[in-house]
Amino acid sequence: MVLKRKTALGPSGILTESGKGRSILKCRKNQAIFSQGDPADAVFYVQKGRLKVTVVSARGKEAVAAILDPDEFFGEACMAGQTRRLATVSALTDAVVVRIEKQEIIRLIQEQPAFSQMFMTHILNRTIRVEADLVDQLFNSSEKRLARLLIMLAQVGKEAEFRTVVAPISQEVMAARVGTTRSRINYFMNKFRKLGLIEYNGTLKVHSALLNVIVRE
Repeated sequence: MVLKRKTALGPSGILTESGKGRSILKCRKNQAIFSQGDPADAVFYVQKGRLKVTVVSARGKEAVAAILDPDEFFGEACMAGQTRRLATVSALTDAVVVRIEKQEIIRLIQEQPAFSQMFMTHILNRTIRVEADLVDQLFNSSEKRLARLLIMLAQVGKEAEFRTVVAPISQEVMAARVGTTRSRINYFMNKFRKLGLIEYNGTLKVHSALLNVIVRE
């Protein structure tokens, strides 16, 4: 009898199975993975679905700080000494999330070079995106910020084509993410549709020509 050699898992494949220090969470839409103020003792990995990161001020005002897609980590601030969560992360769609205890992810980084590279790439990409978001908020109009958000949601490239937003978000969430009102979001969405930059008939589609809204003066 010939024994088949077990294939080594890739860096992301390590997180697809539960094991010591790792557990798989199946989350329903709107379910919170953790809430602002909860103990920070683990890192999470988005396997399927889309999540949102929200922050509530002392006066009760809520803002959407980020939207998370598959293959993204979150909650990694616990590795830098954060003891309490500074934001709430909840599911925008049904999702599958992997919870990795702090000591387990430290072990993976130390013992799995491919995983360590994957995790460091995530940290660098997150830093780049946060800097881009800051510039966006400081210098761009609400219209341009919405265009950028739609492009990211649809993962639009330079090809002249429509790309479908697989997991669309509500205009309320868009408004919170962009930093404006729902009425303004509705106004710009209608404007983009009349210009042929988006299509919406139960499914939201974004055309690459929407990039021109961002680059124009």
